[in-house]
Parts: sequence; C-alpha cells; structure tokens
Amino acid sequence: MLVQVDHLMPHGFLFIFLFSSIICTNIIHACNQTESSSLLSFILSLSSPPLNWTSLDCCHWEGISCSHNGWVTDVDLPSKGLKGGNFSLSLGNLTHLRYLNLSHNSLYGSLDQSAFFLSLNNLEILDLSYNLLSGELPDSIPSRNMIRMVDLSSNHFYGVIPSSFFQEARNLTSFSVSNNTFSGSIPSTICLHSSPLIKLLDFSLNKFSGNISPGLGQCLQLQVFHAGYNNLSGLLPEDIYNATTLEQIALPANSLYGAISNRIVNLTILTILDLNSNGFSGMLPANIGKLSNLKLMLLYANKLEGLLPSSLMNCTKLIELSLRFNNFEGDISAINFSRFSQLSKLDLMNNNFTGMLPTSLYSCKSLKAIRLSINHLKGQIQPEILSLKYLSFLSLGFNSLTNVTGAMKILMRCESLVFLSLTSSFVGEDMPSDEGIVEFDGFQKLRLLDLSHCEFSGQIPVWLSKLKKLEFLNLFHNRITGSIPSWLGTLPRLLYLDLSFNQISGEFPKELCRLPMLASEQTAAQLDRGYLELPMFASIPLILAKDTNYNFLSYAHALQYNYLSHLAPSIFLYNNSISGSIPTEIGRLQLLHVLYLGVNNFSGSIPDQISNLKNLEILDVSVNHLSGKLPASLASLNFLKSFNVSYNNLEGPIPRSTQLQSFNASVFEGNPKLCGAPLPNECRSINGVGGDNKNHQDEDQNGHQIPWFYISVLLGFIIGFWGVFGPLMVKKT
Repeated sequence: MLVQVDHLMPHGFLFIFLFSSIICTNIIHACNQTESSSLLSFILSLSSPPLNWTSLDCCHWEGISCSHNGWVTDVDLPSKGLKGGNFSLSLGNLTHLRYLNLSHNSLYGSLDQSAFFLSLNNLEILDLSYNLLSGELPDSIPSRNMIRMVDLSSNHFYGVIPSSFFQEARNLTSFSVSNNTFSGSIPSTICLHSSPLIKLLDFSLNKFSGNISPGLGQCLQLQVFHAGYNNLSGLLPEDIYNATTLEQIALPANSLYGAISNRIVNLTILTILDLNSNGFSGMLPANIGKLSNLKLMLLYANKLEGLLPSSLMNCTKLIELSLRFNNFEGDISAINFSRFSQLSKLDLMNNNFTGMLPTSLYSCKSLKAIRLSINHLKGQIQPEILSLKYLSFLSLGFNSLTNVTGAMKILMRCESLVFLSLTSSFVGEDMPSDEGIVEFDGFQKLRLLDLSHCEFSGQIPVWLSKLKKLEFLNLFHNRITGSIPSWLGTLPRLLYLDLSFNQISGEFPKELCRLPMLASEQTAAQLDRGYLELPMFASIPLILAKDTNYNFLSYAHALQYNYLSHLAPSIFLYNNSISGSIPTEIGRLQLLHVLYLGVNNFSGSIPDQISNLKNLEILDVSVNHLSGKLPASLASLNFLKSFNVSYNNLEGPIPRSTQLQSFNASVFEGNPKLCGAPLPNECRSINGVGGDNKNHQDEDQNGHQIPWFYISVLLGFIIGFWGVFGPLMVKKT
C-alpha cells in the first residue's frame, strides 16, 4: 500500500501545482476593480447597442485588453454606435491606458474641459476621429505623456491650435486634425522645440489662414504634410525643401502663389505633389524629372505656363498627371507618353497645347481616363486607341478633329468606355449616320454621350437606341432636324436628355413619358452610382451669339461631379420647332427635376397632370402658343425654384400658393388675360368696367415688347443654363 502511495505522490503534487498555477494566473489577469467600475461607468454614460461585456473579468470584454497584472491597456471600440458626452471623465481613471480608439461613433463634448490628457499619462495612441467632439484643444500635453499618435479628424473642434500644445510631446509622430474648423496659423514650428520625431501632419479641411511659416524644414523625419482646403496664402516657405524625407505634399484649394521652386527636386522620394487650385505661376522646374518617384502630380487650376520640361518623361512611375486649367503650351506630339507605362489618368484640359492627337498615348496600356479637351489639337482618332483595354473616360471636346463617323466606329469597340465627350469637335460634319454602326452592338457600357455644340446636320440616329446603359445624352446646339424618335422612351437608363437649340419638329412623343428612370422609383433605386475616373463639370456658358466662339465662366463657378447619379433628372427641349400639345402622360415622370419646353410651338392647355411631378424644380414653357387657364394644381408644386410661362395665350387667375406668388411678375408677362399676384392687374369679373380697354392696351404694348423679350429670354436662358457638361466650360476670354 505504501508503495502505491509513493507511486501516486508525484501525480498529486503535479495536480496541486497545475491547480495553483491556474488560480494564480486568473488572479494575475483579473481586471482591476477600480478600472472595471470606470469602464462600466463609461459605457453606462453612453447610449449604444449592447457590447459583449458579460464576463466578470473586464479583461475579457469586447474591445478591452489588459497587461499581465490586470491593468487596462487598450480600449478599442471603433464603429460601435456609441453616443453621448462626458465619456472622458470615467476613462480618465484608466491610468495605464496606452491605446484608445473610439473612432466612427457619435461622441460629443470637449477634451479641454475634461483635462483629458492630464490623467492619461501612459497614452500612446489616441484615435477619436469621426465623432461629434467640439471645443478647443488644451494649451499643452503634459510632459510625462507618452503620446505618439493623435487623430482628431472629422469632428467639430475649433479655435487656434497653440504652439505650446506640442511643447512636451517629444514622442509625437502623427498628428491629424483634418475636417474640423480650426483657425489661425498652422503650427509649423512643431519641430523646432517640441516634436522632432513627427512623420505625419494633416491640417486639411479647416479654416487655417495666413502664410505657412518657416519651421517644417526642421522636421527631419516628416513624410506627409497635408494642409489643403484652407485659407492659406503667400509663398511656400523655402525651408520646406530641407525636409528631404517628405513623400507627400498636399496643399490644394488655398490661395498660395509664386513659382514652384527649383529646390523642389531636393525631395527625391516625393510620391505625391498636390498643389491644385491655387495661384502658382511660372514654368515647371526644368529638372522636375529628378522627382522620379512621383506617382501623383496634381497641379491643375493654377497659372502655370510654358512648355512641359523634357525631363518630365523621367517620372516614369506617374499614375496620374493632371495639369488642367493652366496655360501650358507646345506641340503635344513631341511628348513621348510611352515612357509613362503606369499612367492611369491624364488630364490636360484647357491649356494651349497644339499639334496632332498624340499616338504615343496608345502605348500607355494602363490608361483609364484621357481628357485633352479645350486645346488646339487636330487630327483623327486612330484604331490604335483600342489597345487601351481599360479606357473608361475620354474627353476630346473643343479641338479641331475630323471624321466623326470614323471616330464613332472605332470608339464603339472600346469595351470599357463609360464617358465620351466630343463636344464642339468635328464641327460642321454630319451626325454620325447609321451606316456601318447600327448593325454593331458597341458602346455596351457607355453611360454618357456628349455631342453638343458640333453643328451636326441630320436626324437623331437609330444606333443610339442600342445604348441600353446610356444615362446622359447631350445633343445641345446642333442642326438636328426631324422629329423626336419614340424609341428614346425605351432606353432603360436614360435620365438626362438635352436636345435644346436644334431644328427639331413634330410632336412631343408620348413614349418619352415612359422613361423608366424618370417614372419608377424602384427602377431608379437600382441605378449603379458608378464613380467617374475624372470629374465632370456643370458650367454656365455665356454664348454671345455673334459667332461660333464661346466664352465661359471661370473654373471657380463650375460644379464638379464624380458620379453621374448626382445629376438632376432633366429633359431639355428648349428652342426647337416642336408643335402639338404637351401630352397628359407627362405626369408619369414623377422623378423629373427639370423640364424645359420653352421657345417652341406647343399649343393647347397646360395639362393638369403636370402637377404630379412632385420633384420638379424647374419648369419652363415660355414663348409657345399655350392657352386656357393655369391648372390650379400647380400650386401643389412645392419644390419649384424656377418657373416661366411667359408669352403664351394663358388667361384667368394665377393659382394662389406661396410658391407661385414668390416668382417675379416677368415669368407671367406676355399673357394679357392672366391676372392676380404677382401681376399688378387684379382679377375682375367678365363684365368689369374697363377690362377690354386694358386688354387692348396690353396687346398694343405687347406687340412692341415681344421682339425684345425673345432676345432677353434667349440670353437669360443661356446665362442660366447649367446643363452643359463635360469639358464644355472654361474657354478663355
């Protein structure tokens, strides 16, 4: 028996040892009760979905991590639906906290009032981005604080960032406050006396103003400097070119000016140079090619000029080159684009380039977007463009190209093409006919086709009926004759149609009132948003009607879209010779926002069903032959921003509504039998004294006024017309 006991003793001791170890381990890892209470207090102060905090040990709670002795070190709760304020009061008790991530929630309150940084001396990572926090930052971070990364972006913080805030932040490597409302100067002296290890500074999307002061050159480890979309002005500080570790400089949409210094080539590892939408002038540095690591060069919307340096061809890693809205010049054919083997987007719109369409572009097999519009280019589109298998965006408008039919036959075979703008090119040719096109099922992905301002002769071609994904069709300002084909109403995706300023006759086809994208919310909801590789523009053209030269408002007045789905569903038939009545079926287009039928030959009454267009914002039926009364139901159109029924034969009282009475009387004039506010003539009974004499006087006056009105309406429409897209905007005055 003794032998048996001796034999069992080692196993017993082993069992006791393991059991004790488990107990000790649990004790070691058990959450500190004070910190457990603080966490519970924190979560109870908020309104949020339930978290997995059912264990007795807070170290096992969702998003919580502890040290080996039970101190809470990590609170990682991004995107948990946390809502509430004063959260930092309870978290301030977590004195061993190193990592705090509460981003993408709905927390509010101030960090300054809570003395947040004072208590969290061991905090290294702080991410409170994408919340509703507000207030000013404290004067400084305590000297004992170990903070390395601070991300307060996308909140509502305001005020000046004191330079003393960084004074004791010796370990800070990343600081982002983008998308707030901070003001004052950018604390560019951050590396002079405080944070020598800083690698990332992001001040973008705030209200910072004034010059960028010297000091960034002392940031010897700085890799990323973003300060775009502020009110910064002046020259770039010269010492920024001493920060040779910089990989990204992004300062778009400010008021910076001056030449781009030759010293920029010191930044040899720079991958992103984004200075767009400023006032930089002069020529690009001749040795810009030393920036051979550049991937993005975004210098558009400045005042840069001259030839593109030949050394630019050494930037062989470029993925996007955007120089639109500048004054660059020279023969574009001399640029050897084949060196840019990784180039995906090229935008040289609105410069002074000359020469033939560059065939070397067809060697850039990665190209997805090309925009060369508003230059002085010539030539024809060559079949070699078909080698660009990923090309989805092509804009060549406002150049002197030829052979549009040949171009369409080639481009129809570009399998990835989504956006095609050839506005004001191929001027004076015939509309691409159906011959050799209608039998071919091309343009299967095409969503936008802009052939406006080309003065094309002929009729609307049948081959357009095969474009089943077409959403936007712009044939504005051509010489199109014939009637509107009924098959336009069968295009399943069409939501924007512009046939204005043509010579179209016939009636408004009822089939057009069946467009699925304008008639069915269920169908419209299925529309693919489809991000465009380059933005498209909505501009306000000032067509002076003297000749074929068009002047456009500046870039600052343009609306920019990256999604076709952001366009207002519209039908423009303005200034044609369309006759007959406005069909009652028009009431089916309940998703329509804009309807321009003015300056045509429509007759009959305005159908009552037009009041079914509850989303209508613009309605223009002026300068037609419409008669009868204004439908009383027009008063129910609550979203109207623009309304015009002038110069018809309408009669009777203007329906009473806060909307209709808010418009100027001019939108009703030219209808001598209309009465009531906002017109000065009050409605009277049929037997009212003096009514006939007044009408005769109005008619006499009208006879002298109408010719001038036609001119003013035409110019007024053109000035206000916002539906000309693509590269149709900024021809230099």
